[in-house]
Amino acid sequence: MEWDDARARAALRGIFDAAVAAADPLKVLARHLPDKPPGRVVVVGAGKSAAVMAQAVERAWPDTDLSGLVVTRYGHAVPTQRIKVMQSSHPVPDANSEAASRFILHAVQGLTADDLVLALISGGGSALMALPAPGLALADKQAINKALLASGATIHEMNTVRKHLSGIKGGRLAAAAAPARVVTLAISDVPGDDPAVIASGPTVPDPTTFADARALLARYGITPSPAIAARLAQDADETPKPGSLPHAEFRMIATPAMALQATAAAARSHGLTPLILGDALEGESREMGTVMAGIARSIRGHGLPLPAPAVLLSGGETTVTIGQGPAGRGGRNTEFLLGLALALAATPNVWAIAGDTDGIDGTEDTAGAIVAPDTLARARAAGLDPRAVLAAHDSYGLFDAVGDLVRTGPTLTNVNDIRAILVA
Repeated sequence: MEWDDARARAALRGIFDAAVAAADPLKVLARHLPDKPPGRVVVVGAGKSAAVMAQAVERAWPDTDLSGLVVTRYGHAVPTQRIKVMQSSHPVPDANSEAASRFILHAVQGLTADDLVLALISGGGSALMALPAPGLALADKQAINKALLASGATIHEMNTVRKHLSGIKGGRLAAAAAPARVVTLAISDVPGDDPAVIASGPTVPDPTTFADARALLARYGITPSPAIAARLAQDADETPKPGSLPHAEFRMIATPAMALQATAAAARSHGLTPLILGDALEGESREMGTVMAGIARSIRGHGLPLPAPAVLLSGGETTVTIGQGPAGRGGRNTEFLLGLALALAATPNVWAIAGDTDGIDGTEDTAGAIVAPDTLARARAAGLDPRAVLAAHDSYGLFDAVGDLVRTGPTLTNVNDIRAILVA
């Protein structure tokens, strides 16, 4: 069967949907639950998947007395009966982020060794559960968040700073819950699946330091406010370090690697040979597009590193560095795809999809987009200059104009970005 545009698009969308399904908390969470304790069960959590994770706990333990609260992004709430759900802002925290943090911190205090704190953690938790450290106001955290998001810093680097400006992250939530047993069930959205980085690790020891945070701001040319600078000088108030939280246990229930295995199975079902390039790819989005285009052209021209029909699969989180000028609309996935399309230069029989598995590419209403061999031609026919669009970081506008955005709505899970390049 020949590969035409409709078949290629259907295959790519099926591959992306398989990644999302593989990380559905309603399917995967129950088998990771610990034994029920003799005492109380307090459920807390933060992230884009927090509400549906709470729903999964309620379904798995229908007769258990549960209490607590989880906080998720606006539009990501689902009905729950025993566990409260709040909604707050992402990627920049708001007043609800702070209010939810204070409720959660209060909920885990005064417990005993017979009690269990079940922490449901997923991507986005850093912003959604934001408790300013002593001496800071929410406005201080909002300003530094915005600067970090525009700097090109990786998620590991951003969260190093966030942990040292927080009264709840970097292991402080678990420390507050002692002596109760703390079991964290987590969905990873970070390259490398480091528990200390997912949602800034509120329940795990933190290997980073105030000095690390200060160095990162200097590296990216970010001048902190006086309050932020004063907080980052408080070396005596370090986050809990490895070995200091013996009552806390961490369990990963879904990861980008698991999602990529599901995409590979989906690719085979469409008659494609998959090649997983990795689950932790990082770098500037447009430059990653150029690299991936080179691999796709090698498959087309030489059958290397594998013969067509094939699909290149990768996960991770690229970055977009915003310069001094005004920036348009677009996320890291649409910027990656526009860089890919320009480097492919209308190479025939190559299609691609890239999207965030949470359904939101950055701050927009789209998961990502699809690139086809005629994408640039259609964009130019619509009066757009693709290179100028890329320079202005307005990739959303281009893909919107040609009708190639992928809109899923909130998926209620998050295992980071999935990229698939189909070479027919």
